[in-house]
Amino acid sequence: MVRKPAAKESTSNVSRDELLKYYRDMLLIRRFEEKAGQLYGMGLIGGFCHLYIGQEAVVVGLEACAKDGDKPSQLSRRPHAGLRHGRQGRHGELTGREGGYSKGKGGSMHMFSREKHFYGGHGIVAAQVPLGAGLAFADKYLGNDNVTFTYFGDGAANQGQVYETYNMAELWSLPVVFVIENNQYAMGTSMSRSTKSTTLYGRGEAFGIAGERVDGMDVLAVKAAGEKAVAHCRAGKGPYILEVMTYRYRGHSMSDPAKYRTREEVQKMRDERDAIEHVRDLLLTGSHASEDDLKAIDKEIKDIVNESAEFAKESPEPALDQLWTDIYAEDLPQGSATENA
Repeated sequence: MVRKPAAKESTSNVSRDELLKYYRDMLLIRRFEEKAGQLYGMGLIGGFCHLYIGQEAVVVGLEACAKDGDKPSQLSRRPHAGLRHGRQGRHGELTGREGGYSKGKGGSMHMFSREKHFYGGHGIVAAQVPLGAGLAFADKYLGNDNVTFTYFGDGAANQGQVYETYNMAELWSLPVVFVIENNQYAMGTSMSRSTKSTTLYGRGEAFGIAGERVDGMDVLAVKAAGEKAVAHCRAGKGPYILEVMTYRYRGHSMSDPAKYRTREEVQKMRDERDAIEHVRDLLLTGSHASEDDLKAIDKEIKDIVNESAEFAKESPEPALDQLWTDIYAEDLPQGSATENA
């Protein structure tokens, strides 16, 4: 490991319990994703599977700033989403089983839970950006102080609907944090080949939107930037843009051989910039945990993930008549169709 010892001041406002929680959460996501990759290789997951390995500090750091009622509007790279929103350790959705997060009908991209304020993933590039602004508009209309986190990637940042949404969000002072997860390669094209304006958060300046770039391989840096962004939104100052510089270790999806970058580049990131190893170093060098403590956490996580995989294998597939369910909303908040006719 080449990583330099972390500076003491980086943990001055973080407790031992918080560090352990971030370590555990990131490790849980990584082990879940690794197992998902194994299940895909075994033919138990069909279609696409977009792994999040390497980017764990982004979602963990930002969720540390969230409260009940805040909403994430997701992109496709979130197979672990059920872990973070109330159904811990269930691969059943990825394998298309009825015990899955969305009864096996959502797959990796379309898991959804209104109860948990988790509004699904989206396979259409940047489709979640205007939807996220819509969620924020609802909160502003209702007069609460909830914030929506709208995640999208560096590739999606070139889509026109992003800038239409920026304009509307600033015009209406919507409480939305636009989170650009910049892993530098989009689907498979490096930023240097896809855009001349490589400071993506700066694109909000034309609309008057504040923003900043943050190290997405450091969960504490993400949390600090997230707290600033959330405070901005809760104070009624409108949207905020966070460009979180991160890195995925695997290809865009399981079918991507990632030949657009070298193995040496990926290994260098793993050795020197890994987000989980960073927190592990902080725990050990700060005497917050021992090697045995961390091994125990790792074993606990592996047990959870293995139980999840077994659940996914044993849970039955949805019955054929389920093809006709969950298509239209049965509960109309504004009243029945007859009343509104």
